[in-house]
Amino acid sequence: MNKSLDELVNELKKKNIRLTHQRLKVLEYLTNNKNHPTVDQIYRALKEEVPSLSKTTIYNTLNYLSELKLIQVITIEDKEARFDADTKTHGHFKCKSCGEIYDFDIDIDLSTNNLENFKIEEKIVYFKGVCPRCLSKINNN
Repeated sequence: MNKSLDELVNELKKKNIRLTHQRLKVLEYLTNNKNHPTVDQIYRALKEEVPSLSKTTIYNTLNYLSELKLIQVITIEDKEARFDADTKTHGHFKCKSCGEIYDFDIDIDLSTNNLENFKIEEKIVYFKGVCPRCLSKINNN
């Protein structure tokens, strides 16, 4: 589900999770920026506003929020983790040209008929290709 910052903060309060300034700023950034940021992008965006913020704090915060199922980790590429505050079931498309990641709704049945004795914790759908913006640039050259 795509939750607001207030809803996520309330969930943290219900679970008696300490709401540090740094933790709140990372969560706020994720809910306000739907660009599936990396740790480096979050750090660069927040370092002036929160000078005491470190990459380690961001990693720890994101890992913790992921464990709590308040955000999801997107690993389309092996060496690149991105983060998404939208936890509803949806797919991701990564443009091979510009690197942008786009959300898309999934309207297919992700049936699991052969896994009846398994506990499914995640269903992940990733597509890779070229986005319309990059395609138009390629076609115009």
